[in-house]
Amino acid sequence: MSGPDSADRRSRRRLAVLLPLAALAVAGGVAWALFGSGLFAVRSIVVTGTRLVPDSEVLAVAGVRPGTPLIRVNTAQIAGRVLRIRQVQGVVVTKTWPDRVTIAVKERTPALAVAVAGGGFDLVDADGVIVQWAATRPSRLPLYAATTDASSLQGDPDVSASAAVLGELPRSIRPSVVSVTAPSPDQVTLRLASGVTIVWGGPGDAAAKARELAILMPTGARYYDVSGPATAVTN
Repeated sequence: MSGPDSADRRSRRRLAVLLPLAALAVAGGVAWALFGSGLFAVRSIVVTGTRLVPDSEVLAVAGVRPGTPLIRVNTAQIAGRVLRIRQVQGVVVTKTWPDRVTIAVKERTPALAVAVAGGGFDLVDADGVIVQWAATRPSRLPLYAATTDASSLQGDPDVSASAAVLGELPRSIRPSVVSVTAPSPDQVTLRLASGVTIVWGGPGDAAAKARELAILMPTGARYYDVSGPATAVTN
């Protein structure tokens, strides 16, 4: 004869069996929703931050297929592929549930113009990477006197130093710079539209150099060397 205790034991045994089955059913339902149902599949791929690179090129290189389960999308691999585009300096790829992938691109910014033997100018960034070609030199970009073809400038410390110096120049001078030479990273020399030459030296001590230049330029000289702020020279 079974009593209340026996009934309780049977109930607990049934519960012990049913709970794992229910958990498996829930897990199976979640897996189906994520991997096989299409409920959480890629339906929207958004590209932001592009100006030089067509969105179509970014999408083609990214290789994200609509309909791919969002959980299977590998954002690191996508970013690695997009970074192979020459004009791209950085990229962040994010997934937004239930169905969106966003590719936020940071493009390289031209800093200098390099004359091309066949005509026109290669516009390079601070890393010496050719960002684009232009038929005429943009007025905002000084001509960089390269001794080699622009395609050989990637990673050149002289280019990096030149771009850094341009970035630290006083606003009153920067628009007037028409050309830059840099025999070495600590010998950046600027030529202004007025014909004035400024030996700026390397990046660094920008505030001290700017103060010396502000004091010296009213003298009307054609040559200023502020590469050593404490021993500035004019001619």
